[in-house]
Amino acid sequence: MSGTSADSIDAALCEVQPDLSCKLIAGINHKYPEHIREKLFAEGTAKDICQLNFEVGKCFADAANVLISEFEKPDIIASHGQTIYHIPGQSTLQIGESAVIAQETGCLTVSNFREADIAAGGQGAPLVCFADEKWFKNALVQNIGGIANVTVLSDRPTIGFDTGPGNVIIDYCMNKFFNKPYDEDGKIAASGIVDESWLECLLNDEYYICPPPKTTGREYFSPQYIENALKIAPADPKDIIATVTALTAKSIEVSYERFASGIKEVIVGGGGAYNPTLMKLLRQYLPKSFELKTHEDYGISNNFKEAMAFALLGYCTFYGIPNNLPSCTGAKKRVILGKMTMP
Repeated sequence: MSGTSADSIDAALCEVQPDLSCKLIAGINHKYPEHIREKLFAEGTAKDICQLNFEVGKCFADAANVLISEFEKPDIIASHGQTIYHIPGQSTLQIGESAVIAQETGCLTVSNFREADIAAGGQGAPLVCFADEKWFKNALVQNIGGIANVTVLSDRPTIGFDTGPGNVIIDYCMNKFFNKPYDEDGKIAASGIVDESWLECLLNDEYYICPPPKTTGREYFSPQYIENALKIAPADPKDIIATVTALTAKSIEVSYERFASGIKEVIVGGGGAYNPTLMKLLRQYLPKSFELKTHEDYGISNNFKEAMAFALLGYCTFYGIPNNLPSCTGAKKRVILGKMTMP
């Protein structure tokens, strides 16, 4: 899979058991060719997207073939694809043509997971909650990718939603002010000072108040959105990075307080788990009674957890097991997500 940051294609070779447990055998972060990545963030015509669909499919196939060359051909490839546009509850588009992946690898390929949930009245996200429910108990399972999302696991029906921006605003500002793709190890954020008044303004966005089920993405936290927010930002770029990093942490804490009370264990995964400054701020904002862990504490890769989740979703598609959670997506019923493409 590749998330909203499009920083790499995460390819994970997994072994899924009938009890829906999943073991990671190996994983790689396969970089997009730079000219492809540039196209993913550019405005495009229908012709551009048509062509990019096949180019991204070839990139996904190349990533899979790296693992296949080192190990063996898998029974199934499950591909989330690259989200181009997502309108919660209305429509969604992930590219990375499955026919290309199937032909290039010789493997049955499961793809297009989100459409069936939307067709059933859901938002098409979050989908990883299905895996979280199988692998964890009584916890807030927090992913921090481009967008941050949480699965709330308790003795009540599972819920899940996007808490707000993860790395998307941080990465944009790092590129704008420091010409770097991301804040490595949170060093720039650590060197700045959080501007509390600007942070409060950023948190006034209506998204944080809206109750779940809810999802968001780069369509909402867009370059235009960020540029508007920067009009009242502090002057020092380091303080800007510190504050937008704090925004990610604080919006997570606010989401727990509003919509996920009563659970005291937080398990963080995704790229944000590797940002010490972000993790420090999250620890600072959370009540002291909360226990903060990462997926690694449970033997699950922070880096490849979401790819593992789609391996599980693909397994369920193949065996006809409903693999959405209506309590998380808002769908009217359980459905089988994904479409199968033969090689």
